[in-house]
Amino acid sequence: MTSMSRARVARRIAAGAAYGGGGVGLVGAATVGLLLAEVRLARRHVGNGSSGRVPVADGVYGHAYDAPGEPPLRLTMLGDSTAAGQGVHRSGQTPGALLASGLAAVAERPVELRNVALPGAQSDDLDRQVALVLSSPLPVPDICVIMIGANDVTHRMPPTRSVRHLSAAVRRLRTAGAEVVVGTCPDLGTIEPVQQPLRWLARRASRQLAAAQTIGAVEQGGRTVSLGDLLGPEFEANPRELFGPDNYHPSAEGYATAAMAVLPTVCAALGLWPAEEERPDVFRREGFLPVARAAAEAASEAGTEVTAAMPTGPRGPWALLKRRRRRRVPEAEPARPSV
Repeated sequence: MTSMSRARVARRIAAGAAYGGGGVGLVGAATVGLLLAEVRLARRHVGNGSSGRVPVADGVYGHAYDAPGEPPLRLTMLGDSTAAGQGVHRSGQTPGALLASGLAAVAERPVELRNVALPGAQSDDLDRQVALVLSSPLPVPDICVIMIGANDVTHRMPPTRSVRHLSAAVRRLRTAGAEVVVGTCPDLGTIEPVQQPLRWLARRASRQLAAAQTIGAVEQGGRTVSLGDLLGPEFEANPRELFGPDNYHPSAEGYATAAMAVLPTVCAALGLWPAEEERPDVFRREGFLPVARAAAEAASEAGTEVTAAMPTGPRGPWALLKRRRRRRVPEAEPARPSV
């Protein structure tokens, strides 16, 4: 599917989500049953090498930057098993811990991490997760990172419904005062037990949803980072290194790669990235595009950021597409319990 075709489909899904339309099919109806059968087969392999336990990583990172009277930055993770960190054994290997440690190093300030993500969650669980965050007696997070979408595809949630729930979550968090970064739907075509041609169909469905998620999140004031191809060429080239024991969730190295891609956008959202990095770099093919086209291009290239730019243009809202240089994340130190 070309970038322009993906942009049209993403626009239709996002419009359906905004106006309450019905489901827009991600793949042809004749292939859906076959795809689900293959995914079910893949799931039999999931868990064979993993206990399913998710390490608890909540707490304060960056103790070295403690300063009297200065509260820590607050980072909250929402979403599914990818946000929770399923597939690794130590809390410091989870994406939340890695992002908290990286953010602390850039900001030179402690970071308090809270993770409300739920393994197996679909986008409709974001309503509950956001309520947990906003009903807490703790201050509103400075930034929230959402990773969601894979289970929506495998459970056949209509993409318009999926995007509607994500958009509502971003809107509620932004209205409360938090910055929001969304890691869009990963590429399900990289799951090892899924074979061709269903691998191609899974990839197509994942990218279509990722592009539609980008439109929905950016229109509500969030930023997005494509995780799709991050779990593509790199994972396919090093499956034993970048996938965990269950061949489904990332390993410690895989989560570190994802965190390295998301961290620059998290820092930029908080105004912590160098000013010269905020200007589009034509040599990295960055620039302003209609939001649907930017979303489609981002879905095809991992680590690509999309953020709102202009509310109106010749073809509707425009966005800034950035291919940020990845920032290596430091190894996460043990968290100090929150007080």
